Amino acid sequence: MIELLILFELSKKVLTMYGVSKEIRADFSVLTTPSYGTIKPALKRLELGNFIKTQKSITSGGRPSNYYSITNEGISELKRLIVEPPLDNPIQFLPMARVKLACADILDNDNQMKMIEALKRKSESILIDTQNLLNTKELNFYPKMVFDNLICEYKNFISLLEGFEHAGRGK
Repeated sequence: MIELLILFELSKKVLTMYGVSKEIRADFSVLTTPSYGTIKPALKRLELGNFIKTQKSITSGGRPSNYYSITNEGISELKRLIVEPPLDNPIQFLPMARVKLACADILDNDNQMKMIEALKRKSESILIDTQNLLNTKELNFYPKMVFDNLICEYKNFISLLEGFEHAGRGK
């Protein structure tokens, strides 16, 4: 997820590592707050993949600083990361799906619709699995309430995706 977030922020403007962190926190703090320890190695990986480039400069205070910018390959990679199939792990699915939706404006309408459809299929699958768990297993109060809440959360998320589908088809 960190690579997607970094590329998304760099698709808007050139930033330092501090700037990348600050922009991710400003745009996605309700979904994730990556540390510098996560951002720095991700920047290195993205640079090695030619998805970003670094320009070194000296600040007005005389300190060296690295400025990162996205390359054409980076734009393609960003789009690929947004439309790639959703994660199989249900605990990671909703946070990643929400990030992808928040970044979807960078995609053309066809790719937005493909992404939304894939997210909807996976959401429906997790919803069915959760409903089956509740129907086939005797659960105590707390687990039952947790899974009931999860069912509500996935129903709401599916409704959100259906709203996006409806809006996308009207274009």
